[in-house]
Amino acid sequence: MRRHAADDIGKDLNNVEDIAKGQFFERLRTAMAAGEFIRMNLTVPTGRDPQIRAINVRPVRLRGEDLFSFVYRYATRDVTKNIPPEDAYPLLDEIIGSEFLSAFLSTTKEVAQLGFRKGRPTRLLFGKPEGAVGPDLRHDRVRQKAIEPQKTWLQSLGVTMADGGVKAGMEPKFRQMNRFVEILGHLLDDVGPSLRRDPVLVDMGCGKGYLTFAAYEFLRTRGYTESKGLGIELRPELVNSAQKLADSCGFDGLKFQSGEIASAQFDRVDILMALHACDTATDDAIAKGVQLGASLIVVAPCCHKEVRPQMDTPPVLEPVLRHGIFRERNAEIVTDAMRAQMLECAGYSAKVFEFISPEHTSKNVMIAAVRRPVVEDNAEAIVALRSLAQFFGIKHQRLADLLKLDLVAPTSVPS
Repeated sequence: MRRHAADDIGKDLNNVEDIAKGQFFERLRTAMAAGEFIRMNLTVPTGRDPQIRAINVRPVRLRGEDLFSFVYRYATRDVTKNIPPEDAYPLLDEIIGSEFLSAFLSTTKEVAQLGFRKGRPTRLLFGKPEGAVGPDLRHDRVRQKAIEPQKTWLQSLGVTMADGGVKAGMEPKFRQMNRFVEILGHLLDDVGPSLRRDPVLVDMGCGKGYLTFAAYEFLRTRGYTESKGLGIELRPELVNSAQKLADSCGFDGLKFQSGEIASAQFDRVDILMALHACDTATDDAIAKGVQLGASLIVVAPCCHKEVRPQMDTPPVLEPVLRHGIFRERNAEIVTDAMRAQMLECAGYSAKVFEFISPEHTSKNVMIAAVRRPVVEDNAEAIVALRSLAQFFGIKHQRLADLLKLDLVAPTSVPS
């Protein structure tokens, strides 16, 4: 009797899944046929392909033919495939619900979010459109700067001149700012609709505020017009200067405050960034983002001093690590790999990649982490972290302490 009841429940769940998925696809087909389809993001991978993070889909027109452009987002690269609708629909039907548990659809008329939940009914939610403008179907679109150089705040920061030209010597900084908001745009796609409509952006160790201003305005241009920004900086003179600039530009939602990263106080954060915070200040920033449940954490670490003195040299690596420069670089790699792994333990999908060209700064590694909407068992992730730490003899690390992750416990998954 109980088995039959369970079977009935399973059938009911399957029926709900089929109905919700059918409605989702009906809207996709209708929007594509009417030229109203803007984009679709597939997220929350099930792990069938352990390397893939997400798939972003948009319409393109090639030689007069309307196609779907699939961008497969891997940890270290993107792969683009242009697929005709007759092949794209069966492919999407196959992978949505099996390889990806979340599908977000944006059209000029509405947005739709399809979510699959283990043991619970599939959920389909609808919302207001992101915008009424149809998609740009050009395949080779003219690449534009993410930040328009004529902006008043860029002139006030000393990056550009009144005519919009970049000041001599500020070209690397302008490229860095554009590169950062370009990356931020991709990461916002990964976060998807789980990001609040009025997100709070916190920049820890913001300095003069170059990237704080860039990120804050970029959020507004992406439709997050109610977003708030907070820049935290130790030096009061930089805080005062940045706040005067924000006020003069009419950025009412952008504030700056003086203080250290470790002791900074704020109640909410949706996007946390900390670029080139020295040594364990990066760990302090990451921990605050995790503890407050930030949807997105973006850091570019600097000055890796804590781990190096602890590191044992495995015999097989002695010919490599006996050289000081290799030992230093290895300490940087191990530290940032541990940070990324700790974010995975804390419920985030983390990736590490090159931020900008090494010509601008040698500290060009970026760690980006998107909070997973579904709570998962982190036992294997913790075992992997401990195995890494114990291989190099690392017994403590600032972020591990803050997140209460024991690095010296047994390296086996509980049965």
